[in-house]
Amino acid sequence: MPGHFGTTDSEDGVFASADSSKQVGVFGNNTSTSPPPAGGTGGAGVFGLTVSPGAAGVFGANNSDKGVGVQGNGPEVGVRGFSKDGIGIRGDSSEGFTAVHGNGGKNGVWGYTTSANDSGVYGSNDGSGNGVAGFSKNGTGLRGSTQSSANFGVFGSNDSSNTPTGGGAGGAGVFGLSISPGRAGVFGANSSNKGVGVQGNGPDVGVSGFRDRNTGVVGTGAKNGVVGRTGSDVDAGVNGRNDGKGFGVFGGSLNGSGVEGHSTNGTGVVGFSEKSLAGRFIGDVEVTGDIRLTNADCAEDFDVVDITQVTPGTVMVIDSEGALRPSDRAYDKRVAGVISGAGKYKPAIVLDKQESSKNRMPIALMGKVYCKVDASYGAIEVGDLLTTSPTPGHAMKADDPMKAFGAVIGKALRPLEVGQDLIGSIPLLQKYVMSVRIEA
Repeated sequence: MPGHFGTTDSEDGVFASADSSKQVGVFGNNTSTSPPPAGGTGGAGVFGLTVSPGAAGVFGANNSDKGVGVQGNGPEVGVRGFSKDGIGIRGDSSEGFTAVHGNGGKNGVWGYTTSANDSGVYGSNDGSGNGVAGFSKNGTGLRGSTQSSANFGVFGSNDSSNTPTGGGAGGAGVFGLSISPGRAGVFGANSSNKGVGVQGNGPDVGVSGFRDRNTGVVGTGAKNGVVGRTGSDVDAGVNGRNDGKGFGVFGGSLNGSGVEGHSTNGTGVVGFSEKSLAGRFIGDVEVTGDIRLTNADCAEDFDVVDITQVTPGTVMVIDSEGALRPSDRAYDKRVAGVISGAGKYKPAIVLDKQESSKNRMPIALMGKVYCKVDASYGAIEVGDLLTTSPTPGHAMKADDPMKAFGAVIGKALRPLEVGQDLIGSIPLLQKYVMSVRIEA
């Protein structure tokens, strides 16, 4: 059918048709070589105009199963759209792969803006898919670049204020995924001579690493693998936590120190435990400086016959089975010493700590220890030697040198004129005897 001009409101304004794949249905040509005036549509080969809301000034359709609806070829731009208040170019596809497809020798799609708050290219998805996705077979899938030190090459934002559910990376501003063995999901590099590759800022944790079967975070460096720094007076530069039975922090070295602690004005290494050991060493320990113990005495654990009758400060003797029980007679040569830990004098060192089916308690060997004494057998003065008394678990003044030989407990550090009390004493038993266990 030949082309024609429409003459009624039910016909197309202009209709043209061609039955050749080498020709075009409508061809518009502008042979002017002068630049068009600023703005407007001057210089165009084809111009389309409509005042119908939601309709197109120029509409192109391809009813085959392959091809494009509108195609433009130009030395600078193939297709260009302009809108003062709306969208310059818009593509819609209900079931196709893309609404807008760009293919170029350099950039497939290029977006440009001078707005301080908007984007050169903007993608939006009202479903659960991606707003913008980039793919490259051999290059970078998505790249962002800026020359401003106050802005970002790539910025990702998640505006949801809801707590993420189901685990995974939900709620993240930027998510990186890789299936390449040994590679990183997100990799950050700083090519200057100062700065960091990746930095994280958060109200709880700056950077968090998670792995359900292996290491959460690994740091590798020519100097330090991981450096932690803080200006807090109560917190740590590096904090390690283990909610199981393993180590909170582990350090290992092939030829050097596994863990080193250093402080200019404070403590190099501090160990703390509320219910167990603050520190444990497997192997030899070398100390080049002084060892300062804030508690009072050196003690050794012994088996106790009936722990319900024994409290710190009790004077103990050795029974026939080698265990200890409270003393109950004067000048008893079986005396072992005083149970450590009474008052403000706590044991600084406890020897022979071991698991046992019997009850065990520490006997003070040297240093200072509080001791139960009874002055009813004679007033006690500072410096008096102490020995066992008939009062169970109590010491008395040793005023008989002959009987006292081998039965001295220690030396009184303060006086007691009458009654019973706890007084400080210095254990002297180890100066006279050495315990020897005889096996039958």
